[in-house]
Order: sequence, then C-alpha cells, then structure tokens
Amino acid sequence: MLLITSTLRTNLAQGSRGSRAWGDCYTRATMPALDDVRVLDLTRLLPGPFCTLLLADFGADVIKVEDTAGGDYMRWMPPLVDEYSAMFHPLNRNKRSLAIDLKNPLGREAFLRLAGTADVVVESFRPGVMDRLGIGFAELREVNPRLVLCSITGYGQDGPFRDRAGHDLNYAAVAGVLLLGGGADHAPPMPGLQVGDLGGGALDAALAIMIALHNVARTGVGQHCDVAMTDGLISWAGVHASQLFASGEAPAPGDGMLTGRYPCYRIYACADGFLAVGALEPKFWREFVEVIGLPELAECGLVDGDEGARAIESVQAVLGTRTRAQWEVALEGHDVCVEPVLDVAETFGHRQVRSRGMRLEAGDGRPTAQTGFPIRLTATPAVYRRAAPGYGEHTEEVLAEAGYDADQLVSLRAAGVIR
Repeated sequence: MLLITSTLRTNLAQGSRGSRAWGDCYTRATMPALDDVRVLDLTRLLPGPFCTLLLADFGADVIKVEDTAGGDYMRWMPPLVDEYSAMFHPLNRNKRSLAIDLKNPLGREAFLRLAGTADVVVESFRPGVMDRLGIGFAELREVNPRLVLCSITGYGQDGPFRDRAGHDLNYAAVAGVLLLGGGADHAPPMPGLQVGDLGGGALDAALAIMIALHNVARTGVGQHCDVAMTDGLISWAGVHASQLFASGEAPAPGDGMLTGRYPCYRIYACADGFLAVGALEPKFWREFVEVIGLPELAECGLVDGDEGARAIESVQAVLGTRTRAQWEVALEGHDVCVEPVLDVAETFGHRQVRSRGMRLEAGDGRPTAQTGFPIRLTATPAVYRRAAPGYGEHTEEVLAEAGYDADQLVSLRAAGVIR
C-alpha cells in the first residue's frame, strides 16, 4: 500500500487539491486507491495519456501539462465532439489541464514549483529535451527528491536509436513482431491496434510508476523510469524468441503455434465473415470438427506440412458454406473455443461486453459513449469523476494550489506564459 508523503498529507489536510477536496466526497474507507498521488503529465497523443488515464481512473490527480501553442494534438483530430476530438475524451477523462510555456523561464519556474508538490512526472519527448528545458531529472530531484520521472520513448534513453523518430509500426517492425503473423509470400498484416504504444509504452509505464512509487514509500527516494516501446514489444515476443534461442532459427512468418501453423488455431472465412478458431486442446478440436461434420479430422488439430494444409483446406471449404450467424447458432452450447470475428460496433453491442460495463454511455459529463474500466478492484474501483478537460481549463486553479496569488496569475497570463 502506498504511503502518503508528508507534502501530500499536508495538501490533503488543507484541502489544497482544488476541485478534489476528498474529505467532502469520500470517507477514508471509500477513497480512490491513488487519491494521494499527483501526476504531472507532459505527454501527448496515445502512449502517455493512456498510461496516466489508468492512474486517473483510480483517483490520481493527473494534471495534463500542455503548451500554449495548441496543446495536445489529439484535441483537434476529427471527428470533433463538444469542441474536441472524439478520441481525446476517453483518453483524458478524470484529468485537469494546465497550459504553460515551459520554454519561458517563468513557465519553467512554475513547473518546478508544481513538481515540488507532485509524486510523478510523465514525459514522452525525445531524450535530452527535458534537460534542455531545464526540467530534467537532476532539476526535478533537486526540488523533490521523492519524485518519480517516467520517460516513454520509442527506443529508450540510450543506444544508437535514442534520437530516432518513430511510430508504433516502426517499433513493431524493429521488435520483430510484425513478421510473426501473415505468411511468407506476402507482406505482414498491419496491426489492428497500436500494440507498441499501448502495451510496450502505456502499460509498462504505468507498472514502472507503481513499482517506483512503492520503492519511494520504502526508501523515500525517487528514480527515473526509462520505458522504451520497442523494448516492451520485444519482451512480449519472449515465447517466440525462445525458439530462436533454442534452435538458432527465427520463426517463419505465420509458422508459429499461435500464428497460423496448425489447423486448430486459425482464422477461417465464412460465407460473410470470419470465425476465430482457438481449439488448441484436442478435446476442443475434436468437438469442433464433429459439429461441422468433419469427424475424420479429429486427430489433425496439431498437424502441419501437407497433412495440415489439407486439413485447413477441408475446414475452410465447410465453413465457407454458411454465414457467420449460422455457424454461431450451430456452435452454440458446444465447448469449442470458437468465436465470431467482430467489428468494433458489434463488440460494443455484445452481451458479454455490456455485462462487464465496458461501454460507458453518454451522460453524466460524457459527451459520447466511452470505453469502460479494464481493471476491476473490489474495494477501490475505478470511477468516472470528470470529463476530459478543456484546453487550459484548470491553469489558474493548479497554479494557485502551488502558491501563486491572483496578481501573479494576471502577470503570467499577460506575459503569455500561461493560457
């Protein structure tokens, strides 16, 4: 369990968390799990905002620090809903926004003053940018030795690629995961999700932050978390890499147990869609081929080569004779590990997804429906507290909490330091 720092204990006692005066809304038993954690979030777009979203949903005071020249690019990407991007709203709920010019010495001073009240700073600039701004780990540590700095980059803080530009597709390419799927005779398929951004970046960063905060609670000393999206993807490929390490041969495209080599674990086409067949265990495969009328293939689930190719061809021929819906009816009630391949609209209408609350309907501050909370805790669940912030909506509120008076705020705004 995280320990409340002396600084934050004082803040909580004085009610100095702005609109988050927990004592007015919660008892100690029902306070959000991360109510004693303040995060300064300098990130944009997807990896960093998703990381801090996970923290904000569990009560962390996430202050979205944006520049004065437009802020997070994600705000302005169409389609727009209530002025900001439909993509921006779910990624930035439960956060506050501070718009400040960190290149201005006064802006730098204000940020460092805020850092003195924070537990975590998250950034996704290229290596060296924080130092050039005068808010690198050395400066942050000077004002707050307990502070955790988490840097999310494509390739990490060192190595020959440290300054190289990139996006999710590039990281997946370098990590070797793109060639795990598809086939040898055509280009690998585009990933359906930004796996590097979300997995190697956001999730690893959130975990790194929690580990570092736990260590702060024990030692009182902060640290710098170096999270590289490429590294994260490489770690995810550990099962596939084990083949290389054991045999000296890299897995061929689409030739792994879980990437299409065997009949029992593949995507098959129906007359109007696709089925995901994940019948790895023999009992599931046997029941599946029995239901579709191919009992002679009962022992062919994990065969490859020519025999495997013939089995795949036979299954494909049968599944192609009926629609996806017809196969869903035929397979209903059978223990076969087969599901229809849904599009996103179908997913959010799915009875399992709805029963788990993974669609938050519009209303209660939400301008559109949003994805729900993926992590379930029985005692301190995630809570929707506020809509995504307007650009610079909480600038004066946040700086007032750091000790700036009304006259100072007027001067900073007149000088263009804040928006």
